[in-house]
Amino acid sequence: MTAHIAAIGTALPPVVEQSDLWDDHFRARLNGSRAAGRIFSGAGVRRRHAVVSPLDHDVSECTTGERMRLYDQNARPLGHAAVTAALSSAGLEPAEVGQLTVVSCTGYAAPGLDVQLAASLGLAPDAQRLLVGHMGCYAALPALATVTDFVTAHRRPAVLLCLELTSLHVQPSTMDVEQIVSHALFGDAATALVVRPDEGSLQVVATSAVTDPASAGHMTWTVTDHGFRMTLSRQVPEVLGKHLRHAVERLLADNGLTVPEVRGWAVHPGGPRILDTVGHELGLPSRALEPSRHVLREHGNCSSATVVLVLDELLRSTALRPGDPVVAMAFGPGLTLYVTLFRHHLQAR
Repeated sequence: MTAHIAAIGTALPPVVEQSDLWDDHFRARLNGSRAAGRIFSGAGVRRRHAVVSPLDHDVSECTTGERMRLYDQNARPLGHAAVTAALSSAGLEPAEVGQLTVVSCTGYAAPGLDVQLAASLGLAPDAQRLLVGHMGCYAALPALATVTDFVTAHRRPAVLLCLELTSLHVQPSTMDVEQIVSHALFGDAATALVVRPDEGSLQVVATSAVTDPASAGHMTWTVTDHGFRMTLSRQVPEVLGKHLRHAVERLLADNGLTVPEVRGWAVHPGGPRILDTVGHELGLPSRALEPSRHVLREHGNCSSATVVLVLDELLRSTALRPGDPVVAMAFGPGLTLYVTLFRHHLQAR
């Protein structure tokens, strides 16, 4: 019994250019700092998407309650669009979905987004639901492992939605380098996966994880009175570099594979240095990480939704053959590394 990714659906809010964000908003608030300008220009981001652009509405002084109201207004329609696109691509009706899992660390309410979407999509009354919150950028992969378990056990299709509205958590501008990096990197997106038993373009083979609690303070996502505040240490790439090769090689070895045999890499682009570290530690050619760099350029870092964007780009841009191994990798608070192994299936997406 196996589970396969049968379709991917994406919904994006309006685009905003990185150069406009710097020239028309952050430059003045950061006193024209050349160092801050270099961070913006060196982030590897050309444009992003935002439900609330700083060019239109500066939320940096909004309370957390005000930001949650904006999340409530914007999350359901965006999530609905992503799931609808994925179901249509998979040729499924909403009533056929046995489980809906929603991942988001950028907004909360009860009843939650999962309940709202179950109603707007028209899911069956007995459809199971799961809401995964505050795990951060790597959350798509453990959530996918859970969805895969459901599909394998129940032999029913399931949907995984990753929806992040990071634009709602812009903090007051300071010269804190960690905050400037966050301002330069993050964007909004909703991505949905349809997972089916025995049918789809990617078979989900196995997932593994590594957490380094000694480095927990290097990446945090803290609820404050003015939204959720990100801290992102410069040491993150270095810490990840200590663990990722062993983690990847262990997962591959358990499945009779080696790094050179992998034909596709979907790596969460947490930033240019992280991608450089992954490429160096695994000895990958530069083209192997082009899907990740493409997503970083065109969308920025969209937290949990990003690795799904990369997986979608990989499937679009890479000529995979049946049986080819594909690896997805994502990082986040903990510090935590998740790795998922797929095999390309005969059926095209």
